[in-house]
Amino acid sequence: MTSQNVSADDAADLYPEIRDKLLTPAEAIRRYVRSGAQISIGGFTINRNPMALIYEIVRQRIGDLHLVAHSNGQGLDVLVGAGCVRLIEVAYGGNGRFAPTCFRFRKAVERGEVLVEDYSNYQMTLRFLAGALSVPFVPTRSGLSTDLVHRSGFSAELREELATADEAAGRRPRTPRKKLVVTSDPFDGESSEVILLPALTPDVTIIHAQHVGDDGTVRIKGLTFADLEQAKAAETVIVSCEEIVPRDWIRTDSDQNCLPGFLVDAIVPVPWGAHPTACHYFYDYDPGHLNLYRAAAKDDDAWAAYLDEWVYGPPDHDAYLARVGGDTLARIRADSVLGYTPGLDRR
Repeated sequence: MTSQNVSADDAADLYPEIRDKLLTPAEAIRRYVRSGAQISIGGFTINRNPMALIYEIVRQRIGDLHLVAHSNGQGLDVLVGAGCVRLIEVAYGGNGRFAPTCFRFRKAVERGEVLVEDYSNYQMTLRFLAGALSVPFVPTRSGLSTDLVHRSGFSAELREELATADEAAGRRPRTPRKKLVVTSDPFDGESSEVILLPALTPDVTIIHAQHVGDDGTVRIKGLTFADLEQAKAAETVIVSCEEIVPRDWIRTDSDQNCLPGFLVDAIVPVPWGAHPTACHYFYDYDPGHLNLYRAAAKDDDAWAAYLDEWVYGPPDHDAYLARVGGDTLARIRADSVLGYTPGLDRR
């Protein structure tokens, strides 16, 4: 396998087959993410968030985003806190014990700075699955007895406005005119109800993986959450990764591979690209930084200072990692067998 320190430029020389897809974080975001886009980010709470790419969205001051995610934490909170997001469709936004509900996310909702549409974890996964299958909706019985059926964060007027704007631009509405539809099961009589959930087809999905082969094949170790459905549902897919690896290696244990290269539009080799969240088998989450983040996120002035120090200040991810410090990174490096860091002080 390659060194974890191979740059995008060096990797392009080493791996000509994917040369045109190998980009830096700044290049990938500049090329594929536009203000007003509907974007999906992978990972789960404080696991495998594509943070290097999220920091680039903030640095490039891309705004008015429509964020769709399964259950995200750190990445969602940074994007919302930096003012990049207008609309959110999500099941959960939290950092576990560090923030059962993300602080900047909560403040933005309370202040009316973002609008949120709420679905369950399972429902969001099904919506991405429908997009991946290229079907307009998917049926389920999950949620029939909950307020998810009766309450909506997006008004009918907003939904109509968004759908009409997309149709005027010549594309299928990214925001459906209805949150969901409850109807009778056509195979089981009028007495049996099902929910029809609209498909999600984001403009861009951004995920972080452990490995990408020199032919573009993506391998995610550990839980994949809804990342694969999100990627297959999207028009454009950006994958940041810890390592570029030879195809002979990626074809070993090929059942562990997740996405074929032809589905991936941009490959961004960026070691520690999920920090301060965890990347299974490479590093654990960083409790020290997440505690620092929690304290800053609670206060507006402290939050502005955090963004200046950790996002706007470092010009790129290498500079960000230098600020984190080698000793800190060494402390959270994962055991190569267990996949996490034994004995890590997680308080």
